[in-house]
Amino acid sequence: MKYFHIKNKVELVVLVSAIAIMVVAALTPSMEHIFTNASAQTDVTNNSTLFVTGSATNQTKPDKVTLSLGVETTNTTAQAALTANSDLMNKVLDALKAAGVQENETSTSIFSITPNYNYSADTNEGRLIGFTVSNSIQIKSSNIESVSKWIDAAVSAGANNVNNVDFSVSDNRLEDLKNSLLKDAIGNAKTKADVAASAVGLKVIGVRSITVGEASSSPPVPVFRAQAFTDGAMASPTPILSGQHEVSATVNIIYLMG
Repeated sequence: MKYFHIKNKVELVVLVSAIAIMVVAALTPSMEHIFTNASAQTDVTNNSTLFVTGSATNQTKPDKVTLSLGVETTNTTAQAALTANSDLMNKVLDALKAAGVQENETSTSIFSITPNYNYSADTNEGRLIGFTVSNSIQIKSSNIESVSKWIDAAVSAGANNVNNVDFSVSDNRLEDLKNSLLKDAIGNAKTKADVAASAVGLKVIGVRSITVGEASSSPPVPVFRAQAFTDGAMASPTPILSGQHEVSATVNIIYLMG
């Protein structure tokens, strides 16, 4: 009986050992995977980082213009001021049409009838002395080369206000410029990163993050000079210079170095 008891003990120990070996063998691939991932994460964590800002700028000629001009008249009654204003504005519109302005390029931007008062130095009460009528139109066109001609034609016909001349770049063209500059800005950032990494004996091995800045554009300020009048006509064409439209883009990139 004692022999069989010892034999059973030996068999039990052998069985437990075999099970333990099987469990270890089954867990080995998973443990290797865990250690491999831990090693990879450690490598990424230990990589040095470099923050770089890249930028790119370009100048382009505007392809759109917005011109605002109008007529202002004053008279003792609102009706008289309005009649005079309407007569002049119709002449201005006819002159602009003859100069090449399309009907779908014009719209009324401002119209007002304002009473005029003469205030006494002795009292705060004002005495009504007349009315001023203002009527301004806005011209939006891609024909930027005709702005000078349009201003001269309008003034010769009776316009006495030129409120604004604004040159700009069309949306589609501006979007294409921004996309192109974005690529240039990323290239600029990469060049800076390579130089900086090389200076400390490292290399750029990857990108952790990219933040694209809002592209900006600076419209040109038009330059024009008032001309003298001779018998109601302009002495020479009014010079209008559209200038250059500046567009820029920036990116912020965090590079990995190793």
